[in-house]
Amino acid sequence: MTDGAVAGGDDRGRLTTREVAERLGVKPETVYAYVSRGQLSSRRGPGGRGSTFDAREVDALARRGRREPTFGGETAIRTGITLIEKDRYFYRGVDATALAERHAYEEVADWLWTGELRRGIRFTAPGETLAAARRAVAALPAHSGPTDRLRVAAIAASTADPLRFDLSPATVLGTARGLIPTLVDALPPAGPRADADDRLAPRLWSRLTSRAPDEASLRALEAALVLLIDHDLAASTLAARVAASARSHPYAVVSAGLGALEGPLHGAASGLAHRMLTEVLERGSAGAVVADHLRDGRRVPGLGHRLYPGADPRATALFARLESVPGAGRALAAAREVEATTARHVSLHANVDLALAVLSVSSGMPPEAGETVFAVARTAGWIAHALEEYAERPLRLRPTGHYCGPRPPQPLP
Repeated sequence: MTDGAVAGGDDRGRLTTREVAERLGVKPETVYAYVSRGQLSSRRGPGGRGSTFDAREVDALARRGRREPTFGGETAIRTGITLIEKDRYFYRGVDATALAERHAYEEVADWLWTGELRRGIRFTAPGETLAAARRAVAALPAHSGPTDRLRVAAIAASTADPLRFDLSPATVLGTARGLIPTLVDALPPAGPRADADDRLAPRLWSRLTSRAPDEASLRALEAALVLLIDHDLAASTLAARVAASARSHPYAVVSAGLGALEGPLHGAASGLAHRMLTEVLERGSAGAVVADHLRDGRRVPGLGHRLYPGADPRATALFARLESVPGAGRALAAAREVEATTARHVSLHANVDLALAVLSVSSGMPPEAGETVFAVARTAGWIAHALEEYAERPLRLRPTGHYCGPRPPQPLP
């Protein structure tokens, strides 16, 4: 049922006048003006009191009437996926950290796409698609990074899918349920493959480290995947939406997201935190490492987030899971020492990159492991945003450049 909708009987999925006014950003009197002009239909609410409105009809009117977004200004792109508010964040109105406590990644991803929670759902890679992705990834140089491999896997998988240009919701959902496991299963194994396990987290674990996982570690990885599914309009998500606005197929949308994710200020930030934590453990002092970063004019990795004045709720939730992971104690203590040392001078809290670094360092994973977890997790969010954008007017995310070069006419060079 739509959040805030009127419950009961035939009124499921219907909104009150107040809720419609809030959703459209107008006064209640304007809602009735829409009804009189035929732009909305209404019916009497339960007991004959007030009117109710179809939520889908209201959303369609909102899409028709909203202003075009601008880039570099304050105008926002409407989305019903993630809300960040008061040091908390929510997927479709539900606390994301609570979802990570109770549900597997596939369950949350599928619910985010469809609105229906199906317990125990598993994603399976189509055989031909996975074979194409593995061949392409295997052909890359040995020094290729994880995002290189994921991007190549997505492109190769698209060539094996003749239905990739079908952007109907049902086909896009089928593509998404096959693409995510394809990305994971196409990665070269770091240890014995866990392909026989139908859960995504154990298979991803086997691509990140040669160590055998314990259940607490798998639960921490599962939680990280859920916590990282979406985070409003981050740079990679905006790139994915722009691609979807141009009606690129889901594989290309994911490839666009991966391209933006690879920067050190986004998906690769956890690798910097990993290297810092490793140095703290080797030198036995967070103070010396923090001092070196500051003396060199570098930010201390894994601290602060512009959307959270307080603690990053993703870091808080993942740290709580890592408490029960055998062997994570030293890395957890090092992370807390880094945070406490820096807090003597500036109030910066640990962000999710530092929590990912604790997971990767304590599990014998390479520095790039956090970036891989981030990319796989966020693929579900990019698909959710693509589904939203496919329902909008094509090419609406096309800003106009503000030319500031020499005025014509200029002589030929």
